[in-house]
Amino acid sequence: MWQGNENEVLYTRQQLAKLIWPLLLEQFLAVTMGLADTFMVSSVSEAAVSSVSLVDTLNVLVFQILSALASGGAVVVSQYMGQKNYRQMKKCAAQLYSVLLISTSVVMILAAVGSRGILRFIFGSIDDSVMKYAQIYFLISAASYPFMGAYNAGAALFRAQGNSKISMKASLVMNVINITGNALLIYGFQMGVLGAALATLAGRVFSAIWVTMQQQKADHPFRIEQLADLKPQRELIRPILVIGIPSGLENGMFQIGKLCVSSLTATLGTSAIAANAVANTVATVANIPGNTIGLAVIPVIGRCLGAGEKKQARQYAKLLLGIAAAGLAVMNIAVFITIPAVAEAYHLTQAAKQMCIEVIRLFCVFSIFFWALSFTLPQVLRSGGDAKYTMSVSILSMWIFRVVLSYFFVLRMDMGLMGVWLGMCIDWICRSIFFTIRFLNGKWMEHQVI
Repeated sequence: MWQGNENEVLYTRQQLAKLIWPLLLEQFLAVTMGLADTFMVSSVSEAAVSSVSLVDTLNVLVFQILSALASGGAVVVSQYMGQKNYRQMKKCAAQLYSVLLISTSVVMILAAVGSRGILRFIFGSIDDSVMKYAQIYFLISAASYPFMGAYNAGAALFRAQGNSKISMKASLVMNVINITGNALLIYGFQMGVLGAALATLAGRVFSAIWVTMQQQKADHPFRIEQLADLKPQRELIRPILVIGIPSGLENGMFQIGKLCVSSLTATLGTSAIAANAVANTVATVANIPGNTIGLAVIPVIGRCLGAGEKKQARQYAKLLLGIAAAGLAVMNIAVFITIPAVAEAYHLTQAAKQMCIEVIRLFCVFSIFFWALSFTLPQVLRSGGDAKYTMSVSILSMWIFRVVLSYFFVLRMDMGLMGVWLGMCIDWICRSIFFTIRFLNGKWMEHQVI
């Protein structure tokens, strides 16, 4: 597959396949949870599905920051693995757990104390019925944050080993719990949004406990031997944060920008909110191949660079990006064709259904050409420690193009929901250009991570 001695190859095709396919299934399962919540809640009322959509926007903000910190830990651990420095690798693993558990606990407390104020501040004036449901869903979601912190830490460490089956199995059971719980609590006990929230919480609690138990097995290289290992140590946390903080800020500002756009969407009426909710869920399905490869990139490229194999790092990056692009093309073509039937299944009003179909088809066309370069490629750059560059490009592009243009298209051009999604697509074009240039010039491989 690569030039040079077979023994020098860090990942065979079989090893890559072993890493990727469980990640692919895990991503499908994660999206299934969102689909199940949105679909089952849609049977309650349009206000209910709108509230879940708004809160999920906040949840995504939290989970994206968690994912960024976990990715920072995975990059560091992968590079230590490439160096065969197993002592430091184990210490960093414990510190990753510490960082994620402390940060999520703080956010949970803040959310619990100020839930209504936070929702009002972010989303402004929304219908009382939507606010009622949103507050319930937000409070229960916040209780799951520390559990998702533990899950993300464990999953990232298993992936760094090339083992993605553990998190896949956790996602499988989590989805079974979620869907079964939804059916029982929403349809059986008529608990509506509360039922959906409790079912989701139960699934997340299970996944965190199970992944942590697997990580704590006696033969696991990242096993935490004693509680003292979790005590924050500056010299060990620093390399994690050097990558995690810029990525977290990037993801945070990205989601804040999306929240600003969501506030704009909320002014377009309940039908637009509902259409946007379903469209976002469907779009997530179309993005699965890109997200999957984005997760696979981190351990592969991180290990290559830790071992000093820059040539292999570039070759694996090209291979993985090609796989991402092919997968995105297949998924988006399928979504483009089937979106009318999907929109019909969500019990949307005629106006909401038409808006949903239009924005998704726009999304699919642009996604085929630009999504992998916009979101999978920067994972390659981050794996080399180039997190500050990706942060700068992403934040500037997000606010200049997605946010500003969305407001211009909606308020000045009167384009409605279509204006919001068109601004997003233009943002992708900008990102693609800058990230491609950075990859080709090789500067992303010149950073000292550990």
